[in-house]
Amino acid sequence: MRKVMGVLPARARSRAWGRAAAAAGVLLLVAGCGGGGSDKETGAAAPSSGSSAPAGAGAQAEGASLDAAAVTKEIGDAATAAGFTKKASDGVPPALKSCMVDWAVDGEKATDSKKSYDDTVAALAKNGWKESRSFDQKGSVIKSLDKSGWTLKASHHGQGGYITVMFIATDSSPACEKLFQEDLEKSKTTQ
Repeated sequence: MRKVMGVLPARARSRAWGRAAAAAGVLLLVAGCGGGGSDKETGAAAPSSGSSAPAGAGAQAEGASLDAAAVTKEIGDAATAAGFTKKASDGVPPALKSCMVDWAVDGEKATDSKKSYDDTVAALAKNGWKESRSFDQKGSVIKSLDKSGWTLKASHHGQGGYITVMFIATDSSPACEKLFQEDLEKSKTTQ
């Protein structure tokens, strides 16, 4: 029987969300602290997001501003057009709602999750999201896409019958980076 994240008990979903949020925070911090270099998987130049520009400055340079609601809509439109259904999730912590979007897929309703994942990423690229990094190994694919000061981690994990597909976007503005750091510090003290 396929184990799908959507059928785990609430306690396991909560732990899974915690791990996903922690991973997103770590990815954000690692990406934000890097001063360049190259992506080991693709050899492409790694983006530097340690900017001191105010929130939305990159978006204005590109002619359009994105907020969490707009990012949610773009991900949702691309994912549902590709055949995905959004899974009800524990949600983003209230303090981070303006800086983070979580769009998890209901794996039970996906007929071909890998094709739908690829179609979603392609639709996002057509909508202006630029791929900056890619990781593909042993049943896991993670792509980083950037647009207007936001970084989207699109992930598909399918190994041993366990399928997880998630789209987690974070605003890389200094104000949001500060909120992520505060949330990370707070979670360290509660463990």
